[in-house]
Amino acid sequence: MSDYLTKSGLSVHPLLVDFVEREALPGTSVSAEQFWSGFAALLAEHVPTNAKLLAKRDELQGKIDDWHRQNGPVGNNPAGYEAFLREIGYLVDEPGDFSIETEGLDPEISSLCGPQLVVPVSNARYALNAANARWGSLYDALYGTDVIPRDGDLAPGKGYNPARGAAVVARAAQFLDESFPLAAGSHADVTGYHVIKEGDTRLFVVDTAAGRTGLRDPSQFVGYGGSESAGELVLRHNGLHVVLVIVPDTEIGKTHAAGLSDVVVEAALTTIQDCEDSVAAVDAEDKVGVYRNWLGLMTGTLQDTFEKGGQTVTRKLKADRTYKDIHGQPLVLKGRSLLLVRNVGHLMTTDAVLLNGKPVGEGLMDAAVTALCALHDKGGNARHGAIYVVKPKMHGPEEVTFACAIFASVEKLLGLAENTIKIGIMDEERRTSANLKAAIYAARARVFFINTGFLDRTGDEIHTSMEAGAVLRKDAIKSERWIASYEDRNVLIGLAAGFSGKAQIGKGMWARPDDMAAMMDAKIGHPKSGANTAWVPSPTAATLHALHYHQVDVFGAQRRRHNEATPGLDALFSMPVLAPFALSREEITRELENNAQGILGYVVRWVQQGVGCSKVPDINNVGLMEDRATCRISSQAVANWLRHGLVSRDEVTSVFERMAKVVDEQNAGDPIYRPMSENYHSVAFTAALDLALHGADQPSGYTEPLLHAARRKVKARDRK
Repeated sequence: MSDYLTKSGLSVHPLLVDFVEREALPGTSVSAEQFWSGFAALLAEHVPTNAKLLAKRDELQGKIDDWHRQNGPVGNNPAGYEAFLREIGYLVDEPGDFSIETEGLDPEISSLCGPQLVVPVSNARYALNAANARWGSLYDALYGTDVIPRDGDLAPGKGYNPARGAAVVARAAQFLDESFPLAAGSHADVTGYHVIKEGDTRLFVVDTAAGRTGLRDPSQFVGYGGSESAGELVLRHNGLHVVLVIVPDTEIGKTHAAGLSDVVVEAALTTIQDCEDSVAAVDAEDKVGVYRNWLGLMTGTLQDTFEKGGQTVTRKLKADRTYKDIHGQPLVLKGRSLLLVRNVGHLMTTDAVLLNGKPVGEGLMDAAVTALCALHDKGGNARHGAIYVVKPKMHGPEEVTFACAIFASVEKLLGLAENTIKIGIMDEERRTSANLKAAIYAARARVFFINTGFLDRTGDEIHTSMEAGAVLRKDAIKSERWIASYEDRNVLIGLAAGFSGKAQIGKGMWARPDDMAAMMDAKIGHPKSGANTAWVPSPTAATLHALHYHQVDVFGAQRRRHNEATPGLDALFSMPVLAPFALSREEITRELENNAQGILGYVVRWVQQGVGCSKVPDINNVGLMEDRATCRISSQAVANWLRHGLVSRDEVTSVFERMAKVVDEQNAGDPIYRPMSENYHSVAFTAALDLALHGADQPSGYTEPLLHAARRKVKARDRK
């Protein structure tokens, strides 16, 4: 503790003190004394409650384990199981009908529907890319992905392929015809786009071989910029803007009769800058790096310089887009995604701050410091001063109430008005799903967001029911009734609580960033379900997914579902177990290999390099976006099969060793990668194996405790 500095009775790491006092506090009205004394009071109040809530998780899990040992799977006695959960306090009484009361939300939250990105804020380049993904080139997104087939004459090749380019232009014209139809003809036949003045109003007109025409709905034209020879025309549909870029002398513009060189779509309306599952922040040094980037986003000064294509590139936050409206008055469109910040959950502690010599809750520190950084937002992000915090991994309404109490303390600490800090409730833990209405009610004055996440939710389902029996294979789980119930309950409970037109109802991640054609086929189901946002893995995916929100009137979908009956708890608790001998030995081995390879591929980068989220090739060399949620479900699946005797400890170890060689081969091109197959006692390999062998003993099946400990070992070793 000799290296710590004393601040209002707390022992604080010098790096955190330096960041708070030299970077985060200057420019605010909060003094250092005010911050540290207020933070000390916050910790004194909330650390004991945090510990009690975590102890309650363990107590409830122990009782559920005992029930399954005595009764088997839920299917043996569904009514008895539900009654038991009520008896032990796992299920609470639902409140009466209500509507959320949150005020001061931005239109990207309340009235606009579109894609959402999640990005590790620890990586400045990624954080900037995501913040700037409010607008995306549809031409680039189509040309660079498999949405346009990549075989035959349409193969991309090394240089520009005119045939592929023509297919892109044709697909973009199809989108324009669907979303911005002309009064007569097709955008594919346009030979000229023009703005003409009629009195005090500007009109959008086009030339075609059949003559001049306009939009079927003239009100969709909202602005313009540039000149007649090189200009931009702004259209709007379902609240989303699309910009037609007319530059005839570009390579693409020359091929288009009207000189349409690009179609730029409003894409990622919101971005979660993540301090949690997609980052590897295990100590004060890492946490300060996370906070510094978040501060830079709030001040608008974050930059990153890197090498790309043999050139040095400096990336900055984009400015707003300026045009004139149809009356010739200024029209300003936000140039950046609305930024939200995801704090960590209630589980982990951090030794960046010690209270009475003990590490404090990392979530408590996140709440105070990320909100402090957000004081520097002077309207460049949130228009009305809101601070948007996404809070993950909460177990039930009691923990949501706790999060709201923390935010109230932070508001007092920073001199903010009550309910300035808004809360996004991630519906990813079983106890929250089962008590979602009560959880929303607990945050009814702050809530701006609820969402679903298949991976963490499945990981918690497996862990909660660990003693019920052997779990199904991962792919089989996706088609089970409880998943559909979970997804439907989230939307329908949100709608009943008045979310429509007020707050976000979100859906989870598309995990295959190279498989955009399949995404376009599948992910339209999210807006159709009534969700007004959904996660995508990249700015390109956001550009493509944005088309779905033109195809679907989300608020119309919500109206159609508003009176739909909410699935009961019997469906939510209906996950079956494997029947005896349902799988062959070969099927069991193949599933074990798949899980082991995924765990190793993710963990080795996390532990060795501090990479919290990346595209990791699976056992079939298909790139998948991996973070701790994907690792959680895989490790819990292996731990479950180990518990119920489908695999043995020796078999798991042998498969992990075999898969380590596969992962080593997949990472052979990485110059800083350390092969695991050369040392099965390495920190990375041991951590990955421990997640499987000891997964049943991990709190709620979370991977953080083992990953953090392993990463800290590697950092300590590398400092020597």
